[in-house]
Formats: sequence, C-alpha cells, structure tokens
Amino acid sequence: MPPLRLARTSDLPSVQALIATAYESYLNRMDRPPAPIGRDYNAAVEAGTLWVAGEPVAGLISFVRTDDSLLIENVAVDPSAQGAGLGRHLMDFAEQEAIRLQLPRLVLYTNEVMVENLAFYAHLGYVEVERRYIARF
Repeated sequence: MPPLRLARTSDLPSVQALIATAYESYLNRMDRPPAPIGRDYNAAVEAGTLWVAGEPVAGLISFVRTDDSLLIENVAVDPSAQGAGLGRHLMDFAEQEAIRLQLPRLVLYTNEVMVENLAFYAHLGYVEVERRYIARF
C-alpha cells in the first residue's frame, strides 16, 4: 500500500481530479453533484485534515475531530485503484487516528444512492445508525 501523507497545496489539482473521477459514476443517480465534488479542499490542506496516498494521488481521506468522534468527511479512491485494498487502508488509518486521539468512534455519512459505498462500509463492520434528509434550495 502506498504510504499516506498530509496533502499539500500543490496536490489540490490532483485531489480535485481524483474526486471528480471517483464520484463520476454517481452523477446520473443524483439530482445534483455529490457534495465532495464542489468542496474547496484548500481549507482542509491548511488545517492538516486531508491525507493522500500515491504519486499521482490514487486515494484520499479527509477527517476532523469532533467532541467525541472522528468525522470522516470524504474517502475517495481512483476507480483504477479500487479493489486493491486502498479504501480499507484509508479507513484503517482513520481508525488508528481515532485511537491515537482517544476518540471512541468514527462517524461518516454517505448518500443512499451510493450503494457500493454502503456495502463497503458494512463489509468493514460499520453500522448505519440513522438516515437524514436534507433539503437544499
């Protein structure tokens, strides 16, 4: 597995390209682009909350500490690298980070139409605890 490192400002074009590629298959299932596509990752780079793997970037994970958990904001793996364990590697890293920070849990969310992601998280042992509906105008 490629080592993870904190993303740098110079990685931002690769990060945006990876996210666009990773989420492309969901565009025809949703009424708007997935939120990670439009997010400005510069703040995550500056805050030290975005980690990348590979040269060129083949995967990434972004997470932030909350009061009692580590919130995973985004996990993305280039489709050409999927199935090789990189997604699990990124999630294992987040779990180790939560342990290091002495946080009792990881929290993440995904859109219900992203059934592949739901299956992946369930395979890793994550359990759905609630569904939320967000109205966007």
